[in-house]
Amino acid sequence: MAGVGAATDANEPAWRERAVSRSLNAARSRAEQRVQRFLDAAFELIDEKGTTEFTIQEVVERSKQSLRGFYEYFAGKDELVLALFEESIREAGDDIHNAVAAQTDPLARLRAYTIRLHEWCDPIETPRKRGTHNRRAISEFSMLLAANNSERIRAAIAPLSHLLIELLDAAAAAGAIRVADTRRAAALVHQTVMNNWYGNRLVNDPKQRLTAEETWEFCLHGIDS
Repeated sequence: MAGVGAATDANEPAWRERAVSRSLNAARSRAEQRVQRFLDAAFELIDEKGTTEFTIQEVVERSKQSLRGFYEYFAGKDELVLALFEESIREAGDDIHNAVAAQTDPLARLRAYTIRLHEWCDPIETPRKRGTHNRRAISEFSMLLAANNSERIRAAIAPLSHLLIELLDAAAAAGAIRVADTRRAAALVHQTVMNNWYGNRLVNDPKQRLTAEETWEFCLHGIDS
């Protein structure tokens, strides 16, 4: 009898685990849908206002959810804006990967990365619509958040940095560029491209703003030395 009881006990975790797993998966799916509604509402407000100067109440009303529900997922507005930034980075990463994958030549792949990153950092030059909503420039997001959330900003951007280093390594191995330290070169490219938007905002004449192609040429000659 003890053996039968032991066998029964041993069998119980399997069905319980399946039942709990289904319950948790359903709860997770509902939570993801609610979070996405908050993100979509915030992105819509950014589209309309052209800024992140919206209130939590506006997001709650736009999402047709409750204030209590908002605080179940976000500690406050800063946490929401961080989520918006990380979502934008994720979409930018997918888009940049696709642009790079469309090229085979190592230097062309590096150029595709730089050009597309520039477009994500300075959408005024080349307006682009991603997903459901227009995205605020990731460079503006990063500047807004970097002072108090530098670790999360670095973590979000890390996959892009790793991809750039890989592209620089490949271009250097192919003899397309001469770079002694690809990590250093990657940092220079990222800082140049991601900060270029600010300079362009200070130039009144659109014709005088630095283009993605000009930024690429500047980076290329800067790292190929």
